[in-house]
Order: sequence, then C-alpha cells, then structure tokens
Amino acid sequence: MRRWVACLGLLAAAACPAANRDFLTAAEIDQLREIQEPDARLQLYAGFVKARMALLQQLTAKDKAGRSAQIREALEEYTSLIDAMDAVTDDALRRRQPLDAGIKAVVATETEMLAALRKISDSEPKDLVVYKFLLEQAIMATEDSLEMARTDLNTRSAEVISREAKEKRDREAAMRPEEVESRRAAEKKEAEQKRKVPTLRRPGEQAKEKP
Repeated sequence: MRRWVACLGLLAAAACPAANRDFLTAAEIDQLREIQEPDARLQLYAGFVKARMALLQQLTAKDKAGRSAQIREALEEYTSLIDAMDAVTDDALRRRQPLDAGIKAVVATETEMLAALRKISDSEPKDLVVYKFLLEQAIMATEDSLEMARTDLNTRSAEVISREAKEKRDREAAMRPEEVESRRAAEKKEAEQKRKVPTLRRPGEQAKEKP
C-alpha cells in the first residue's frame, strides 16, 4: 500500500527536516543545486541512499557504545531520502518529464537496499529495540517506493493527477467561494510564472558551466 509522503517540502528536495533537522548534507545540497532535471536528480538521490546504507552497515557491523543514536540518525535520513525520491518522481510525472534512467536507478538501488535492511533486521542486534521502529519504517518506505517504481509510469502518472485533483476538491469544499476564486487565480499566476523543475539554487544563482 502506498505510504504517502508526509512532508510536502520534499518537492524542494532539501526543505523538509528529518527529526527536526536537515536530512541532506551541505555537499549533497550543493550537488542538487547543479542538477535540475528530475531524471538526473533521482540518480543523485540513489547515490545518497547508498551512502546512508553504507554507514548503517558500518555501524551495525561492530558493537560499540553510543552507536544506537547514530543508527537512528542514519535510518531517519535514509527514510527521508526514499520519500524525497518518491516526491521528485511524482512531481516529474505531473509535469510530464522523462524519468527512464532515474526510475531504473531507483529500482536497482531500492532492491539492493531492501535486502540490506532485512539482513540488518534478521541479524537481531542487541540494541535493536532502540531503533526497531525506525528500521521497520525504513523497510516499509523502501517496499512501498519500490512497488511504485515498478509500476507503469503512465499508470502512476494518472494516479498522481487523480490524487492531486481529489485533494484540491477536498480543500476547496472547505473554503468560501471567494477564497476558492482567489486561490485559483493565484495558482494560475504561479503556473504561468514558474514552469520549471523545483530548484535548490539561491535567488539569482546561475548553474555552473560544465567543462
């Protein structure tokens, strides 16, 4: 079953905190600022996910004092990255942008990550109780994301558009008529002014030229 992304700011890739803090490193944010195409961004995110898994495997391989807090932190970041990939994918589908290479990277990466997470769970480390819930959430997020990534893109695109339309109808049903008109006018203006991929560039910042 689809596990909906709880943090809408993930569409901006770095705005949503994991456990009240950023889940991306400064270096990762800099990399994303230079990559605007969602297809390429998904491949970047896949690399970030692998980095978190490498850290998790390193931490769980050796029993030492204080590792539980680090494992919890890595799991929180991992799950937020999975959610971010889902958000980037859905936004790209909404905008009808190509995702072939990105989706392949997501499927390959998440298949590998799911096996690794299950291996950690099956090993039953002695401090598992401290981060068991977060590990289960990471497994669930990966399972759901992988299921969606394996779904036909046309089907998933239709689901995204349908869900967005329903959410919009539900919001408008709770608003006064004048509020609805005002919101629609604002959305139309925003759509006309900003028809591009969400960016992490600062105001006025230009992409660096490739050598």
